[in-house]
Amino acid sequence: MHLRSYSTAALVAAAALAGGSIYYRGQTAVLRADAPRGTASFSGVASDTVVTEGAEKTRRALVVEQGQVYQSTIVGDGPLAKQAEDSGRSVLEMLTPEQATSKLRKSEESWIVQRGKGVVRYDLVQIPSNSPIEDDHIEKIIQVPDTVAATGDETSTNSDWMFWGVFDGHSGWTTSAKLRQLLVSFVARELNTTYTSALSNSSFPYPSSESVDLAIKKGFLRLDNEIVYEAVNKVDKAKTKNAAAELLAPALSGSCALLSFYDSQSKTLRVACTGDSRAILGRKGANGKWTAIPLSIDQTGANEDEATRLRKEHPGEQYVVANGRVLGGLEPTRAFGDAVYKWTQETADRLKRSYFARSPNKLFKTPPYVTAEPVVTTTQIQPEKGDFLIMATDGLWEMLTNEEAVGLVGKWLEVEASEKSGSKDSWLKSWFAQSKAELPVEKVQSDSSGNRDAVRQRQWGITDAHGRFVVEDKNVATHLVRNALGGKDQDQLCALLTLPSPISRRYRDDLTVQVIFFGDETPSGNVTLNAEATAPGEVPKPKL
Repeated sequence: MHLRSYSTAALVAAAALAGGSIYYRGQTAVLRADAPRGTASFSGVASDTVVTEGAEKTRRALVVEQGQVYQSTIVGDGPLAKQAEDSGRSVLEMLTPEQATSKLRKSEESWIVQRGKGVVRYDLVQIPSNSPIEDDHIEKIIQVPDTVAATGDETSTNSDWMFWGVFDGHSGWTTSAKLRQLLVSFVARELNTTYTSALSNSSFPYPSSESVDLAIKKGFLRLDNEIVYEAVNKVDKAKTKNAAAELLAPALSGSCALLSFYDSQSKTLRVACTGDSRAILGRKGANGKWTAIPLSIDQTGANEDEATRLRKEHPGEQYVVANGRVLGGLEPTRAFGDAVYKWTQETADRLKRSYFARSPNKLFKTPPYVTAEPVVTTTQIQPEKGDFLIMATDGLWEMLTNEEAVGLVGKWLEVEASEKSGSKDSWLKSWFAQSKAELPVEKVQSDSSGNRDAVRQRQWGITDAHGRFVVEDKNVATHLVRNALGGKDQDQLCALLTLPSPISRRYRDDLTVQVIFFGDETPSGNVTLNAEATAPGEVPKPKL
């Protein structure tokens, strides 16, 4: 994000906006924030001269006008008298690097998993752009008796089912919140039925891979049915606007869902994707570099496989996918909620007359157009090799490529291993050896996975990624977000974190990132908070 200095002429109005005096140095404008109102003035000076009244404090600022962001400087330590005017121009004091770091780390969590089940740690963080944030997430470990797990292992007494989920809401936060509350329980219920049924087969007391995939899909679809259709039945029975407001909110907004299910006995990881959040596995090769392995595909109208599927399901509807969007409107082709793309026109019209709802798209003919059915991938995890999993909403993938994200985690591991090489309690293993590579990741000539490019890099004018990354955070999810937003470019990082909602949405989305580390660890049965990588404050509860 190349921040331009605000032009001198344009800042004459900005000075009045701030209620202060204005000076300028070359092409960089200087706003005085504490001068008396109505005393705006302008004075041109040489580019190497700074006009100040005494040795007053200067602060960096952003000027936002007509979708463009410019740098400027505030002189003095008084507050801005006004931050906006009818023209839409805003002047904002830019966060310092220390304040930006504090904002980055505000919601971070890190957990050490000492259960001897193949997972050793997971980190997470969220950074809002919408207000309130529309993303949500879940982390859950369920201890399952072998009588349910159908492992056939007589030496063990239980296994772990571990779940991690990120939910990218849109048109509101209510659908993603519903997924946080219910999705794991809906899926676990179906898995319990499937695993228990396998016990009746004495010759092979294990569920087939296909039946496990089907159980996950059933859990997704049954929850979406409750959100979209059962809610209408409940509203019809209640016949009150208060009930409609509560019950229909998760149906009228929407959310993508990315859920990972790890069976600790079989060391099998399943990733279920509905929408365009993304899961990437990092796996280390013999040459010491990591490979980025996509475990999900972005499901949008721009994905030709998804577009082809929709055209087959809705023959003759020329605009079922238009401009990479469903009926030219919704970008993800699979999502929870988004009932306006699922209800019949009669249902939508009736709810709109009696309560409230949006009218269907004018191209609406044969609903439903959007499904919550996920695409499920299966991967055999190799804990002994230090596999790791990155899960994130599309806000991260707009800024980083798959290889950059995996390489950044690899670089973070190198630094952590170096710093903790003599520590007895380090969870890092010997395979995380120091590498001389800028990012220790295998480069790919082209991305054949079907996932979208990091479009924000083009928007911000980034043409060369070399040398722009840093390692400053103990939480690896925070580390990814810092480098996605700017890395070494502190001006870009501070500017992107300064911009308030809704202006910020022009430059970045909500961000939710989880990183899960697999490995062999001496079991103690505990899940403990990793305080050095967790934001201070109220201690969160372990996800058990």
